[in-house]
Amino acid sequence: MNKMTIAEIKRQLATITDPTAPLINELKDDSRKGVQQALKQWQRRFKAYQAALQAFHQRFKYENYYWTHGCHYVAGMDEVGRGPLAGPVVTCAVILDSSFDLVGVTDSKQLTRHEREELYLQIVNEAVEISIAVNDREKIDRLNIYAATQDAMMRSVRSLNHRPDHLIVDAVPLPELAVPQTTLIKGDQKSISVAAASIVAKEYRDHLMRDYDQVYPGYGFAENMGYGTQQHLAGLRKLGACPIHRRSFSPVPEYLN
Repeated sequence: MNKMTIAEIKRQLATITDPTAPLINELKDDSRKGVQQALKQWQRRFKAYQAALQAFHQRFKYENYYWTHGCHYVAGMDEVGRGPLAGPVVTCAVILDSSFDLVGVTDSKQLTRHEREELYLQIVNEAVEISIAVNDREKIDRLNIYAATQDAMMRSVRSLNHRPDHLIVDAVPLPELAVPQTTLIKGDQKSISVAAASIVAKEYRDHLMRDYDQVYPGYGFAENMGYGTQQHLAGLRKLGACPIHRRSFSPVPEYLN
């Protein structure tokens, strides 16, 4: 055992997920300080992974319940973009099955941009089906943001090739849809399919806003995604409102040319 370098031990520890693995027991008797530090780091990572795994299974409880009560397809639904002063509202419906194993999927707001980008690609690869709908600022101004969000959500569901037997919706009920629904407050923290939908919707909208930043520079859309940050408000004061600014959202009407 002493012939192994600390670097070699760290590489081996990076591949171990079982606390009863022989190497773990062997390292406990290694007196080198660097080895004990590496072992403690592994133990912390393992503890964090176990907590994440437990939370992941807890966020699957709604899906598991409906699957075991005769629902073959359960769709999670979320939206992104109700609060910004500019840009569209984006909704997403995601259907998963019991083989879905992305432990890191949680509320998109709790993830870094890099984590969301990685998970977005993995969700798209693992999901049974994903459907996205977008309502632009014109429709938001015409309907109001709540109605525009509901409209986009319903289009997301209706565009699915697999008709869902049950919907799990984050906060916004959809009474016009003849599909049984469970509406959850902070659903992206309670349901894995809602969390997956929140990640996909946010990544999709963020990419749109970065594209808009190229078309309408000066507002910081690539950083603020249309929310009313100081940088965004400074751009409004200097440049006035651009075509994607929501006319029904204060203070945008003050800056219409």
